[in-house]
Amino acid sequence: MPLTASNWPIAAALLQFPAVSRTGVRAQDAPAEQWRRVFDTVSRAGFDSLELADSWVSIADLSPSRLAEMAAVASDSGVGIPSVNIVRRSVIDADRGDENLAYAHRMLDASAELGIGTVCASLHQPLSPEQKERLWFWTGQGHVDPDDEEVRRLATDRFRELGRHADELGILLSLELYEDTYLGTSSSAVRLVEEIGLDNVGLNPDIGNLVRLHRTIEDWWEIAAATLPYANYWHVKNYSRDEHQATSTVTAVPAYLEVGLINYREAVEFAVGAGFQGLLVCEHYGGDGLSVSAANQQYLRRILPQDDSYSLEGSRVRQLYREASGPSAPGAAFPASSRP
Repeated sequence: MPLTASNWPIAAALLQFPAVSRTGVRAQDAPAEQWRRVFDTVSRAGFDSLELADSWVSIADLSPSRLAEMAAVASDSGVGIPSVNIVRRSVIDADRGDENLAYAHRMLDASAELGIGTVCASLHQPLSPEQKERLWFWTGQGHVDPDDEEVRRLATDRFRELGRHADELGILLSLELYEDTYLGTSSSAVRLVEEIGLDNVGLNPDIGNLVRLHRTIEDWWEIAAATLPYANYWHVKNYSRDEHQATSTVTAVPAYLEVGLINYREAVEFAVGAGFQGLLVCEHYGGDGLSVSAANQQYLRRILPQDDSYSLEGSRVRQLYREASGPSAPGAAFPASSRP
């Protein structure tokens, strides 16, 4: 049975929760009670699940006892962990590619321990010095993947290796669109997934990552139309964008989903028509991003299908949520308190 607006899984991103607190406490090493406060905050904002980004806490680097603590926190708070996000650890990094590949394998194993159904990865690398100095990091130039078929094949091979490991564990691997990488345009991203050739490896069509750039960009609809048939996971965020051709001036700032450049009503309708039945993750940079994400969740529930009278056909990749009752893969991605 297809998902509907009332039970579509929507999670909160943890962009507003830093790896190190203002008092100098590292979240990775913090007591479980501090983790619980974050889960409770997410719950009070109206979410019953969150994406566990390793920019906050990396489950790949937790001991078995600490991993059990994380599972207990999720269970006690009623906030599930359906996915994890590997941030800025490219498997083709010239200096740390081998290390990052091994790390991604550990992330898959830790995810399986927690019953997590989707792991998101990408090819973005650590922020450049220029990006670190900017108010909005995307206005600075970051890493650029080389125009080199050998390096591209390495990316394909390593993601295929991770995809096979993920499949053994009943996990989907999703690759996030990100500028200046082999996932930086719709055609390049689709080519990469097709070359990997595994149905449990799809795309995270984070169109917001591309429309926020202060340069000429690919039309958002062209990105959506090309990538959504390959989507198995989706970071949703929006930006207000303005271009003044006479002065070559471009500005882009974070916006609510319903008022930015990307028309999510149209994009969601297309995605559903293309067979998408994946987790939606609300992201927002700046201010009280969690509250903005909560408002965006309500918007999504207004525009998602109100009934199940639509076809599940069309997706080019495997979908985790094929039944309205929950994930089709094994594991405890959602606590008992989640929507049915």
